[in-house]
Amino acid sequence: MTPFRAGVIGVGHLGQHHARLYASLPGAQLVGVTDQSVERAQVIADRHGAQVFRTADELLRHVDVVSVAVPTSGHYEVVKTCLQAGKHVLVEKPIAVMPEEAHELVQLAQQRGCCLQVGHSERFNPVMTLMRPHIGRPVFIECHRLSGFGERGTDVDVVLDLMIHDLDLVLSLNPGPVEEVRAAGVSVLSSSMDIANARIQFQSGCVANLTASRVSTNRMRRLRLFQRENYLLIDFQTRQGMISRRTAAKTGERPTIEVEQFQGGDEEPLKLQLESFLHAASRGTRPVVSGEDGAAAVDVAHQVLQAIEAFAAFPGEGGSRGKG
Repeated sequence: MTPFRAGVIGVGHLGQHHARLYASLPGAQLVGVTDQSVERAQVIADRHGAQVFRTADELLRHVDVVSVAVPTSGHYEVVKTCLQAGKHVLVEKPIAVMPEEAHELVQLAQQRGCCLQVGHSERFNPVMTLMRPHIGRPVFIECHRLSGFGERGTDVDVVLDLMIHDLDLVLSLNPGPVEEVRAAGVSVLSSSMDIANARIQFQSGCVANLTASRVSTNRMRRLRLFQRENYLLIDFQTRQGMISRRTAAKTGERPTIEVEQFQGGDEEPLKLQLESFLHAASRGTRPVVSGEDGAAAVDVAHQVLQAIEAFAAFPGEGGSRGKG
């Protein structure tokens, strides 16, 4: 199979790694990059033997697939341009800032017959791959995603910047439609919200409690799942997992807890993500994290934001109902 001609729009913190991997993957040939900083684009292009293009439109005339890694506020316009040009697109999370923008991009990809994948990379974390077969129907999910402050990503609030990862993970477990959302959040160092907590009740009875912070002293990326038969802990940083199960009790004795430990491999999630994208694009199949998945995460993110606004206006009464 002839490798896809690949390009990267935006070669900052994340985009540089897309370029590096396209240059190394057998299913792709890195043709070119573009960035607001021509100097930055030249550095990355020289590093991987690619060409610098002044604009996205120029780049798109020479590629088949493209990664979009511009700041979140620019996702919609750039992805729309790529899809209108008939290119397969992998866009970093979130797919767009507003739900209507996200759904428009999904519809456009369908109309143009393009593969649209969203960069929710935790789905490709080796520990998640290892633990997913043990996840059935959680009754309670708890997510913590904490990091230190940095300027990157602050063009949007912490819900769209960090919590969106865990919203996608929770939705990927098929908990069903959202019934109610209660949430609170505050701004600390940026002009938008830096800490947020949300409690999401699903119609199935499952409850998810999510906390995201980008002003913490300690980093944490952890998911806990409580199921009727066991309890799972997934640590995305250390790639360690744990399952605690209750063992059957012998006559006259109490049941005990049996613990099983797991360790995910060293594979780079972004590499696995790009390989998955190229595979879906080459076969015309639905990607692992589809545009529809990305739009669904943005939908719930905005329910969280609405609940935060309601809580700020009427403390103790804030909440939003799901759309069914």
